[in-house]
Amino acid sequence: MAPFFSVIIPLYNKEKYIEDTLRSVLNQTFQDFEVIIVDDGSTDNSVEEVNKVEDSRISIFTIENQGVSHARNFGISKASTNYIAFLDADDLWLSNHLELQKYMIENFPNCGLYASAYEKRNYNIKIESYYLNIPKNWVGIVENYFESSFVSCIAWTSAVIVPKNVLQNFGGFDEKITLGAGEDTDLWIQIALQYKVAFNNQVTAIYNLHADNRVSKSNTNLRQFLDLDKYEEAAKNNPSLKKYLDLNRFSIVLQYKLVNNKKQQAHFLKNLDKQNLNKKQRFLLQTNSFFLKLMFRLKYFLRSFHVNLSSYK
Repeated sequence: MAPFFSVIIPLYNKEKYIEDTLRSVLNQTFQDFEVIIVDDGSTDNSVEEVNKVEDSRISIFTIENQGVSHARNFGISKASTNYIAFLDADDLWLSNHLELQKYMIENFPNCGLYASAYEKRNYNIKIESYYLNIPKNWVGIVENYFESSFVSCIAWTSAVIVPKNVLQNFGGFDEKITLGAGEDTDLWIQIALQYKVAFNNQVTAIYNLHADNRVSKSNTNLRQFLDLDKYEEAAKNNPSLKKYLDLNRFSIVLQYKLVNNKKQQAHFLKNLDKQNLNKKQRFLLQTNSFFLKLMFRLKYFLRSFHVNLSSYK
């Protein structure tokens, strides 16, 4: 009999973190799962660290390095269950993560996405997520996925469950989007446009910002970002989606501004309606790269004193 969950962990050069990540899975209060680790051509001792953890539910596949989207899609193809949980190899689950996800599946069937709240951590500094119009300790169907994601996104890859048939309907993660440049956001948009989304506003996952080798730290000019323009037609009758797309454009423009790539800045500014941005965001768009870098340094400096600035609220 197949287990209830398949846990897919893409692995690339995370020897410092993968054992703790695996332990957080094996320490779940709900134990009916399989773990599929896809080693995406690691060149360090990541696989050796995995082999230190003995559990018959763990399978590891080593493939040629083709990026995180391909690794996740490969893992999906090997899954024996209909409920797929994703976890990056440097993030952590609290012990009740799968138990609460199973509760949502049983109480809110036929959703395309099941998500839990998450907390960002930079060593000992905690950064809480904020979901618009979602009460504390709330569980249910999200009324407006895009609006609730204006500050923190409802769906974050290490804290979601997606039915395998839903993933197959969309062809999984877009492998043309590279180096963590929005392949997950792209898929969540597609799902949220066609399915109900269930959410539990209780933190059950930890996003380790300080982890080495995160794809989000890759050279911006080498990354292929998601195509936000393909959703513009749907956004004509969905103001929340339009604003969500523009907030993502804003984020990408800042990344290109930091590396002085004016061509890509112009591309993402083309369909950005600045009326969907707040005053702080419009101000940052007007700054030069030197001043923007200073602002980011100030942000990270203040974070060390547990002061978390955000242009999103």
